[in-house]
Amino acid sequence: MATVHADLKGLRCPLPTLRISVMAIKLKTGDVLDIVADCPSFETDVRDWCVRAKKVLVWLRDEGGGVKRCQIKF
Repeated sequence: MATVHADLKGLRCPLPTLRISVMAIKLKTGDVLDIVADCPSFETDVRDWCVRAKKVLVWLRDEGGGVKRCQIKF
């Protein structure tokens, strides 16, 4: 089980979720993807992505200054 970090700050919709999709190909069951992003629609987008991809959104929090951080379990 590995934790992979992704800094997606500066990317706007749909790029953050596209990057998550690309990274997901390489992740194994039990891996965790830790993401930081500042896209205004990131919270909604990542929640929708997790539902579609059948992955677990472990947590999502506001880091301040428009930055959100979350972890997705694969």
